[in-house]
Amino acid sequence: MKGIRRRATESFNLSFLDCICCGFGAIILLLVLTKIGEPIALEQAREDLDGLVARLERELFEIRGQTPVLERDLNAREEQLSEEQAAVARLKGDFSRIEGEFRTSKQLSEVRDRIEGRLLAAQQELTEEMKRLLVDYRKPREDAIVGGIPVDSEYIIFVIDTSGSMQGVWSRVVTKVTQTLDAYPRVKGMQVMNDMGEYMFEHYAGKWIPDTAARRKAMLTRLESWAPFSNSSPVEGITEAIRTFADPNRKISVYLFGDDFAGRESIDAVLDDVDRLNLRDAGGNRLVRIHAVGFPVNIGSALGSQSGARFANLMRILCEQNGGTFVGLNAIN
Repeated sequence: MKGIRRRATESFNLSFLDCICCGFGAIILLLVLTKIGEPIALEQAREDLDGLVARLERELFEIRGQTPVLERDLNAREEQLSEEQAAVARLKGDFSRIEGEFRTSKQLSEVRDRIEGRLLAAQQELTEEMKRLLVDYRKPREDAIVGGIPVDSEYIIFVIDTSGSMQGVWSRVVTKVTQTLDAYPRVKGMQVMNDMGEYMFEHYAGKWIPDTAARRKAMLTRLESWAPFSNSSPVEGITEAIRTFADPNRKISVYLFGDDFAGRESIDAVLDDVDRLNLRDAGGNRLVRIHAVGFPVNIGSALGSQSGARFANLMRILCEQNGGTFVGLNAIN
């Protein structure tokens, strides 16, 4: 009985060990199979990661290369924005100024309308005696003469001696130019140059200056301090005026203001030059009428009196031959 139980116990023990060994073997086999495929997956993952790193590095380099370009574009845009903001500020200022001027002009227009209304009312209240007197009123002719000089021209040119001797009486010159302008309430064009033919306003060189109140004021203001070089000879200014502006379809007058003629040319040579330039129209009249105003600056000095006399003789004959008038002032003041 004892021998039989031992055999049964040994047989049970061997079967259990076999199962355990088989299980361990299976696990080892699985581990072996798994380890065989793992290096391939790891290698593939490593290659993918290397490619990703390389691609990211390339993108990083591209981004770094684009950064300066983007910074330049940003700076340019910022500068452009600053300029546009400055332009907007200027436009706002211009708008405010124009708006103010508009309000002022509107107010002036209202004042003018009120004044015109009052004038109209005053005219309607004229007495019979006033009406009778108005019947005898005659409007001055267009060819009226002021101070011996006809003022029928549509265009006027001032040729002014700006030499040192004339600068000594410059306030008197400005006064005479102002009086001449006042004799022409309205013309179609004006021009100012010195006796050398140099224009007062360079941007209007060779062109007519429009006649407006603002232009007249600007011209007289500029004249007060205008002192370009002069050789005390009116020849260049006269010839420049005739050569540039003579027109058979326009009534043009040249007003020459000076005190002496120190040029080397003879009086006859100057007269001949002007005669060739200032042609006559179909009616026998000169294309440009020449007037002159002489200032007695050089009276009292031997040399000055000689050049002053030459100027007076030249202007007298020149004005006579070209349909104008020479006015010689007998005193500076």
